[in-house]
Amino acid sequence: MSLRIFNTLTKQEEDFKPIEDKKVKMYVCGVTVYDDIHMGHARSIIVFDMITRYLRYRGYDVTHLTNFTDVDDKIINRAAEMGMEPLALSRMYIEKYFQDVDALGVKRANGYPKASENIPQIITMIQRIMDHGFAYKSEDGSVYFSVDKVKDYGRLTGQKLEDMQAGARVEVNELKRNPYDFALWKAAKPGEIFWDSPWGKGRPGWHIECSAMCTEYLGETIDIHGGGNDLMFPHHENEILQSEAANGRPLANYWVHNGMLQVQDAKMSKSLKNFFSVRDVLAKHSKEELRFYVLSAHYRGPQVYSEAALEEASASLKRLHNVYHELVSAQKMAHGSDDAKDLVDSFRSKFIEAMDQDFNTRAAISELFEAVREINKLLADGRLSSEGARSILGVLKEMDSVFAILPAEQASAEDRSGDMIDILIEVRNELRKRKQYDLADKIRERLKEKGVELQDTAEGVKWKRTGN
Repeated sequence: MSLRIFNTLTKQEEDFKPIEDKKVKMYVCGVTVYDDIHMGHARSIIVFDMITRYLRYRGYDVTHLTNFTDVDDKIINRAAEMGMEPLALSRMYIEKYFQDVDALGVKRANGYPKASENIPQIITMIQRIMDHGFAYKSEDGSVYFSVDKVKDYGRLTGQKLEDMQAGARVEVNELKRNPYDFALWKAAKPGEIFWDSPWGKGRPGWHIECSAMCTEYLGETIDIHGGGNDLMFPHHENEILQSEAANGRPLANYWVHNGMLQVQDAKMSKSLKNFFSVRDVLAKHSKEELRFYVLSAHYRGPQVYSEAALEEASASLKRLHNVYHELVSAQKMAHGSDDAKDLVDSFRSKFIEAMDQDFNTRAAISELFEAVREINKLLADGRLSSEGARSILGVLKEMDSVFAILPAEQASAEDRSGDMIDILIEVRNELRKRKQYDLADKIRERLKEKGVELQDTAEGVKWKRTGN
């Protein structure tokens, strides 16, 4: 069984073969830090967090970098509106970014390079591109990449250059030799932030920062380059041209793109004003619910955002959490004989099989709920042993090292809570033996008010959380 990844560059699934055995270098395009991140950003962030986690689960040593675009027209404009220095605005939103992604249970990347901190590397790469004949200086001191110098523009999108529409950040002006030429260096305008360069005062174009930082920190050719599929054109197409013009080598062997989060058939974005901030959504839903919602769909396809979809995901996750809590209790008090080895081995195998097919979290979650049905049967029939409960919890935690949807970070608190419930059940049983039914019923009622339902069965009293 080998990991297969859909490669946007070749438009097919391929066996994953890293450049260096069991080591993966991955660069993911991050956000432009001029506002809070929204749920569209969160989908991409969670997807690549999942990919990194799964690669590590499968034994790969992963170096994962995600950049911050902290110098940009949007940042400059927003800073002017707020009366702030652009880099101060960027720093503020980078801090808020980390607060939000931490709240989503996302593991930190190995590094977060910033455009403003890599100006020398950017200038060096631009100069190499010029030296190789792929760029020119304009009259105002800007530097543009000449698309006429390449013959295979559009490898990711599969379209010819003349058939493409210019993206939101493609500038058209009289200083360009071709309307599709894009800025590597932008000459400074009055009052704007700038750095000195061989071509005059200015700042980097959007695309060049990723090529320069990827080369600087990961090498001229990396294993995986990722981002949202809205970045394929023009950003990633231009990254390919720049990097190859400068280095003479492919930028990445595998290109991985997540689909967009949609609201009423439109991409969630700040420009359309149809976005929901991560902070606002986390005020109503747990991080586990948001992660489960995102991972319930295959990462490459679009995903529709709505409160109803989140509520549906929350209800499904509650079923899983109920089983988790029952297993926590069963590992201490179950009296069955089934060690659940077959179930554990089967789920682990099916989980890996699903995830090895292009990180198919949707299929993996389907297998998870098949396992939940079997676990419920074992619990209901009183067949599960304490050892079996422990082994099931073990494989669920393996899965959760990738998904982070179980209340694992609260395990110690949950265990203490479960211990207290078990003690109350023992007290209730003793009260019933003494025929003090009013007090026994009061314990049951109070637990129900607190979201714990007791079930009297032939095998004894069982409990589950109702989430009330």
